[in-house]
This record gives sequence, structure tokens and C-alpha cells, in this order.
Amino acid sequence: MARSAYYKWLKWIPSAREREVCLLAKEVKRRYDMRDGIVGYRQMRNQLNRKLHQKYNKKRYYRIMRALGLKSTDVTELKYGNGCEAYLTAIIDLYDNAIISRALGHSNNNKLVIDTLQKAYAKHPGVSPMIESDRGFQYTSHECNHLQLKYGFTKSMSRVSRCLDNQLIERFWGTYKSESYYLTKYDTYEDLHSAVQRYMRYYNNYRYTERLGGMSPNEYRRAA
Repeated sequence: MARSAYYKWLKWIPSAREREVCLLAKEVKRRYDMRDGIVGYRQMRNQLNRKLHQKYNKKRYYRIMRALGLKSTDVTELKYGNGCEAYLTAIIDLYDNAIISRALGHSNNNKLVIDTLQKAYAKHPGVSPMIESDRGFQYTSHECNHLQLKYGFTKSMSRVSRCLDNQLIERFWGTYKSESYYLTKYDTYEDLHSAVQRYMRYYNNYRYTERLGGMSPNEYRRAA
């Protein structure tokens, strides 16, 4: 660092706008942690603008969350035992909100996403869906590109810095955590895995919603 830059930094006084952004960033981090990381930048805008009586646009929240490294994608982090972490990924069908496939693993890596895609095609061979995701490294990897060529699905991704929230899967993560995950303390990975399986069976087969005419996702699919 140049000596002049150091002394300039010593004398720096943040502007009113910079102070405003710093205060908002603190509120964003507090809200993100309070909601256990399931709030995307659009929902963050809705919640904090209402709380703060402001009209900040979604781009400001997106820039702040990006700078803080906060994001909400279709992989969610779960904790068990003494600070251990597991990662759950899923594919949700936009037609009936059914969970088509899922995978739970110890690491948020390429294998987690690849396993989810392979499970989906094992259950539904011959389909050619469009798969929406963010631009996470798993979805731009060589392994995922290879599966795209193998199975023939279409990728849907937003442009760089124009992240589209996967709102449906985010809403599902919020529902799953409030109805299952937050209600129990999991001592082992096996306990967590069993609970995930139970909830997914319940969600697909017995969780009835008005949007689907009072049916569960699988009932709605069979009726169609």
C-alpha cells in the first residue's frame, strides 16, 4: 500500500450515504441470521423496507448481500450434533410443487448436485425439462455440462450480477425448516437424514394446499 493511501484512509470521513449503507448492511446481516439464511434479496427488501419504513430498491439489497457473501440458493445448510454441518439439495417441479429428487451430503460440492440430477432421471427417464438454477459453481461445472449432454435437459440461468431468486425452492426451504427442521435437535447425521426423509414423504403425499385445490403435490399430479 502506498504511504499516501494510508494517510488518506486515516483522514477518511464516511459520507452520509456511506453511513446509511453501513447501517443497512448491519440490518441485512441481522435479518439474514435471524431467518437462518433462507431470505433472498427480494424478500429481504420486502421485510426490511417494511420494518425501516424505507423504499430501497432490490438492487441495493442485492449489492449488500453480495458484498457480505450472503445468498439463498437451491442448496440449504443444516446443522446437527456439536456444530456439524450437512447440505440438502432438491429439485422442485414448478407444475405441482412436488419434490422430484433430493440429496443430503456432508459437503456443498458438485457431487451433491449431480446426485440430485441423476436421482431425478432415474425416476423419470426420457424427460426433457428446463432446469432453473443460480450460477453456482455446481451448475456451471464440467460434470453438470456432461449430464446436460447425456440427458438433454435445458439449463436456465440468469446473467452474471442479475441473479434471479429461485423463489419457489426458497419458499420450500422456509416451509421445511419451520415445519420440521427447527422443531427437533439432531444429534447425528443419521437422525437428520431420517427426519428429512419423513418430511419429504409427508410434503409430497400429505401436505394439502389451497393452490392445488386442497390436494398434496402427488395427488395433484395423479389427478392431472
